[in-house]
Amino acid sequence: MAKMWCSSHLRLHLQLPLPPPVPAHCYSPRPISSDRKSRTNKYRKQCLNPIAASHKPEEQEEEEFRVLSAIQSIYNHIVILDTPKSRLLLLDSTNNVHSILNKSSKWTGSYWDEFAALPPIVPDGPIAIFGLGGGTAAHLMLQLWPSLKLEGWEIDKILIDMSRDYLGLGDLEKHTVDGGVLNIHIGDAFSPAAAIHGGYAGIIVDLFANGKVLPQLEEADTWLELYDKLMPNGRFMVNCGAGESQNDDSISMIDGSWKLNATIRALCKAFPGQVNWKKMPKNAGENYLALTGSLPDFTSWSNALPHELSSSVNQWRSCINHDVATKLI
Repeated sequence: MAKMWCSSHLRLHLQLPLPPPVPAHCYSPRPISSDRKSRTNKYRKQCLNPIAASHKPEEQEEEEFRVLSAIQSIYNHIVILDTPKSRLLLLDSTNNVHSILNKSSKWTGSYWDEFAALPPIVPDGPIAIFGLGGGTAAHLMLQLWPSLKLEGWEIDKILIDMSRDYLGLGDLEKHTVDGGVLNIHIGDAFSPAAAIHGGYAGIIVDLFANGKVLPQLEEADTWLELYDKLMPNGRFMVNCGAGESQNDDSISMIDGSWKLNATIRALCKAFPGQVNWKKMPKNAGENYLALTGSLPDFTSWSNALPHELSSSVNQWRSCINHDVATKLI
């Protein structure tokens, strides 16, 4: 069973070590002690700029933080940090940020925002999030699509309880005026229990352990099994993590760099000719993303999205285009 199911994007450069987590068999929120309230530490983090097509030099800023809670669950070393601008969720010794809740906006300027582009290109129906974490993507999706039905799966119950208390996750479990809601499920997203009658219109997959994509997602058979959880014409949108080091000069960094990512290679093996990809810019983490199904019409897709996302949809490319060009040469 995976140690934790959450996404990985930012890495904090902490100037002081975090306090050791308190072992917990169950989670009960406690007030922050006066010592912890008054003590502030500092970290440097990569700035979260709006999603852009161009690469910009990496910027860093220093912020003070305080530790709201630190608990060791069966699966994770859970730490919640509070800063003047946001709340952050850390889950392991890598200091990667697995969820973020900005205090002024639901936008993050990172790959979490990209998941909110999925609803216009899938059939009507519920969308699943496998690897819910602290609910960063769910916050923005329900803000943009208030009638959306989300089904979030997370393996760590204590993580969910803490996210309800500190990251506003409980607010998403209340129906919006338009009927949208996040239903939370504790369990294994790979299990038959994660399926629903009729299938999901889309499945967002954001499953990581120790800063890396779960190894199951690098196997084509896993994707063929997950495919049974989709309704007809449903799609996967996947955070595929980082790429491997390039040792093959024949791989074009413009059209073929997806081959450096093991998860995308597995998807292409499972669904030949039906996988699209993009790579986030450096200032947004350089994660690879994948989208299954035929490449959507960029014009209609863009018109259905807010301006923060509409200009970036044309960055998606079909994996098959590069293969066809290579064969023709």
